[in-house]
Amino acid sequence: MKKVLYILGQLSDSDVDWIARNGQRVKHGRGDELIRQGVASAHLYFILDGEVAILTAKGFELARIGSGEILGEMSLVDSRPPSASAVVMEQAYVLALEKSVLGHKLDSDTGFAARFYRAIAIFLSERMRSTVSRMGYGDDTPEEGVKEDELDIRVLDNVHLAGARFERLLQKLMG
Repeated sequence: MKKVLYILGQLSDSDVDWIARNGQRVKHGRGDELIRQGVASAHLYFILDGEVAILTAKGFELARIGSGEILGEMSLVDSRPPSASAVVMEQAYVLALEKSVLGHKLDSDTGFAARFYRAIAIFLSERMRSTVSRMGYGDDTPEEGVKEDELDIRVLDNVHLAGARFERLLQKLMG
């Protein structure tokens, strides 16, 4: 559930309410493909419940994700097609937010855009640091005063808000 902490922790309560109002809760069954590698997706997905596998074109499983994860953020930022597929492994409920609707909001509300893109940037930066470390390319010793897998202080400051916002989002959408 780490990604939701980055995203919802940087957004305001009214931003999260906007996402809930403008997204659509969708139920997906096992085997449904949310995102296909190389094919542009029209949605940003918030996983509300269930399990989704991230797969390469050859079927290699990169990760399994669940409640609180977000899919499609990379393609939203750089407009390139997805670099992996996302396939439902067990029934899942997602909040599907049309990228065109989100794009209009980002273009028309500079405050929302600043908070949203900051959240994405913080998350992607943290993901890159983790990947570099995991692949063995980084220095084996963590930065002074920073423990391995420790969340950024900006994330920690808002972690309780992010958790509360996600719970409120779930209550609104899952009823």
